[in-house]
This record gives sequence, structure tokens and C-alpha cells, in this order.
Amino acid sequence: MTIDKRKVVYQIYPKSYKDTTGNGVGDLRGIIEKLPYLKELGIDMVWLNPFYPSPQRDNGYDISDYTAVNPDFGTMEDFEEMIAKGRQYGIEFMLDMVLNHCSTEHEWLKKALAGDPYYQDFFILRDQPTDWVSKFGGNAWAPFGDTGKYYLHLFDITQADLNWRNPNVREELFKVVNFWRDKGVKGFRFDVINLIGKDAELKDCPINDGKPAYTDRPITHDFLKMLNNASFGEDDSFMTVGEMSATTIENCILYTAPEREELSMAFNFHHLKVDYQDGQKWTIMDFDFVTLRDLFHSWGEGMSQGNGWNALFYNNHDQPRALNRFVDIKNFRNEGATMLAASIHLSRGTPYIYMGEEIGMIDPDYDSMSDYVDIESLNAYQILLDQGKSSEEAFTIIKAKSRDNARTPMQWDDSQNAGFTSATPWLKPAKSYQDINVQNEKNGKIFPFYQRLIQLRKDLPIIAEGDYKAAYKDSKSVYAFERQLNDQHLLVLNNFYGEVISLDLPEEYQNGSVLISNYEDIKPIGKQIELQPYQTIAISNK
Repeated sequence: MTIDKRKVVYQIYPKSYKDTTGNGVGDLRGIIEKLPYLKELGIDMVWLNPFYPSPQRDNGYDISDYTAVNPDFGTMEDFEEMIAKGRQYGIEFMLDMVLNHCSTEHEWLKKALAGDPYYQDFFILRDQPTDWVSKFGGNAWAPFGDTGKYYLHLFDITQADLNWRNPNVREELFKVVNFWRDKGVKGFRFDVINLIGKDAELKDCPINDGKPAYTDRPITHDFLKMLNNASFGEDDSFMTVGEMSATTIENCILYTAPEREELSMAFNFHHLKVDYQDGQKWTIMDFDFVTLRDLFHSWGEGMSQGNGWNALFYNNHDQPRALNRFVDIKNFRNEGATMLAASIHLSRGTPYIYMGEEIGMIDPDYDSMSDYVDIESLNAYQILLDQGKSSEEAFTIIKAKSRDNARTPMQWDDSQNAGFTSATPWLKPAKSYQDINVQNEKNGKIFPFYQRLIQLRKDLPIIAEGDYKAAYKDSKSVYAFERQLNDQHLLVLNNFYGEVISLDLPEEYQNGSVLISNYEDIKPIGKQIELQPYQTIAISNK
């Protein structure tokens, strides 16, 4: 199983991309309308967040029907047209597959509750709950109707974990994957897929809320091999990515090494917790550059040496905008946005762009809690108040960390509601849309820079295929790495701060050529280089 390492993926949160029906919610026809824009950007594949029927307790990750389209987003005909039109523009689609759990509204669970033993074995039922904690807080077990048993829900109480040890469950889920393959889908992103392999005997595990008892268990690799062999594995052009919760380099090598026939690549989230005080999300602190640098190096080198493959990203639908987290946006938004882009697009792995990142979108800067709709944020606000925080302190934390920061409508132009909808949008647009929008940014600094990075990956084998080697490992402000392919070497320097930094250059890069930089007036490369605020520069030894 080999993947095309030149490809770049673009993530769309359908609800917030483009509304064509005037109901304030983005839809599949809106994505069809914007295919020429995506072609212009240069991406190869679009990953869509879930658009299936769902009670929406977890923004569509609680699926009640795996093989249908939620009417809020359109029809199956719209979906089929989107796939066909995308192909005309050279763009394929990757779907989100949530196979660890399903909604309690799914017919499987309804039949199980009605007493059907065949479907009861689709879920993880026990007479006595363990001490595991749900990732959404509280006990990970809930009463299973009036049966006297408990069902496992590692996430929301309405998301019942599926029993992958039951071959009937696996067969049904493999059918789901093949249903969408038959529709022309060419990629899948598997949600929290490293949690599917629970032990046969479930025991108390007081360590880390019980995570070691169900995370990265050896049987997970067996299940992924089965999934691969029963579906996408027969198609060499297929791309798969596993979202790996609290995972390790060692396991991600196993998940993604081509000869193991599991997945193409893996997401991990360690680097997006470097601004969590004491590991807690709902806190305020400056990001820890040294930890970020070391994580990038350990994962970059580890996966390179083990022949694994990383999915590279800073932004997604669950994270505040990276510019607000890592950059002085008041003074250096353009420079910071292009530096962050180069730091992953020139690295080893498949880069993912989250919608709006390519125009430098930032957090919305809301005025009050009434602007937020994300249930996690609303709950966190109340918890912060209960902990003794003032309303101002709690609101400041929500502003910095809410998932709604990434879910605001895509900013197309400076017209009302950022050109997203003619109606009242489901979520208030960011204040910045009159300045930061596609219409303006196409001629700005950030969008053209993304186009160049995407094209470089297609043109230069060293970027797509080269090894990763850490550079300037002790720098307190520069994240740097080398890419190597045969006798060609590329040094990538990324200044993460707003001060000028002077570096001594290795001899092989002195008099080297500049492949790309986000500053225009580049002096000849000598023994030293002065990096400007948030500068990125890639120097080739040839």
C-alpha cells in the first residue's frame, strides 16, 4: 500500500463553508460552488467533517445512519454530483468515518434496547461498570435501559461504543466503508480509531482516567488489517488517516508503515497541547516553544526512521486558530501565517489545510458567552465559574480555547455575513471578515504563499520523499530541520518570534540557493543568516 506523498489535503467543516439554500447552514452545493477556488489553491483532496443523519449531540460525530446524507446538508444526488464535479477539477474527497461508536439513535442500539440479543452484542455491555472516565467528563458507563446492565460510552452518553470483537459488527462497518467507496470516495479519516480495540476483559484502571486500558491495544492493529483487506486496501490510490488519541510514535509507525497494510498516515495531537497549563485545556498560558520544537523533532525523526508517515497540521474544527496561539497577529499576521505554513508543508508528511487557514483567518473575538454555541464551551464556562473564576476570567479562557473559534463561517468577501449566507448564520462570523477574506487575500501575502508551497511539494521529490533530520536542536526560538534525498539537502529555518535572530549556517548551505522565503529582499547566503520576525526560509545545498 503506497500513497502519493505529493498530495495536500484541505479540510472543510461543511456547516460553515458556504450556504446556498438561505437557511444559515453550509451545504454540499456550497462546496460544489467553491470547487474552482479549491482548484486555484492547488489542493488534491477535500476531507469533509460528518454530514450524515445525526442528533448533533457531538456535531455530527454521533451518527444515526452511516449511509445517508443529513437533509441539512443536501441530498445523496448532491453528494454524487460533488464527487463527479470534484473529479473534473482534479479534486477527490475524503470522508470522516466514526467507527468507534454510534449514536444511541442508531437502529442497532434501538434493536438492542428492545431486547434483541444479536444487536446487544454490537455494544460493550457489562453487569458492573469499571472506573473509566468519559473523555467528555463523568463515568464512561451508563445504564442500558432497564436491563440492569451498563453500556460503555468513551465520549458523550449518546455515543455508544461498538464491540469490534464481534465479527458481525466488523462486517457491518466494512459494508459502510465500501458503500462510500462505491460512491467514488477516495479517502477516509477514521475518528479515534486507536480506541476500537478494547480488551476482552475490562478491568478498573485508575491511571490517566483509564486510558491505558483501551488506547493503542495490540488487537487494534489486527482490526485495522482486517478493515484494510476488506475494503480500501485493494486500491493503491486510496488515502487513509487515523485520528490517534493519546498515541505513541511506536504505535504510529505500526499503524502507517506501508508493509503492514493498516493505514496511510496518522494524526497526533501532542503539539497542540503546548499552551495547556499543567495539561489542562481550559487555562491561559503562552505556548511552550521548546516543547513544541522537541515534539516536532521526535515525531519527525522517529516516523522517518521507522518508515511511518505523519499527517501534518496546526488547525482543525476542534482547535482555536493557530495564528492566535503561536503568532503576534497584531504586528505579524502575514509573516506568522506563512511561517507556520512552511514549517509543515516543507516537512515530512502529508500537510492538511483547514478552511480559512490559507487566508490567515483568526479567532472571532466574540463579545459575550451568548455568541457561543459549542456545548463543550458552554459547559466549560459553567465549570470555570463553579471553580471560583469571575465571569470575566472564565470568558477570557473560553475566548482563547473554544472550538467555535475554528467553526465560524468561511470569510469569502466583505459583504454581510462574510459572503457565507444571505440568512442569519448558525454561528456568528468573526469580526475580522471585512479585512480578512478570500476576495482580499487572493492578492495578498498568504494565499499565494500556500499556492507556492503546494506546488513545491508536487515539483520537488526532496519535499515529498526526503528524510527528516532535526537541526538547531537547542534553539530557543527557531524550529529548524533538514530534508535529505540522495545527495540533495534542504535546510528549513522557522523563526517563531517577533525578534531578529542570527544563526551560523553549516558549511554545506553557505552559498546555497533559496528555495522559498516569506521575505522578499534575501541577501546572498553566507556564513551567517539573520532571520527576520517570523521569517521562514528554505535553503538548498545545490
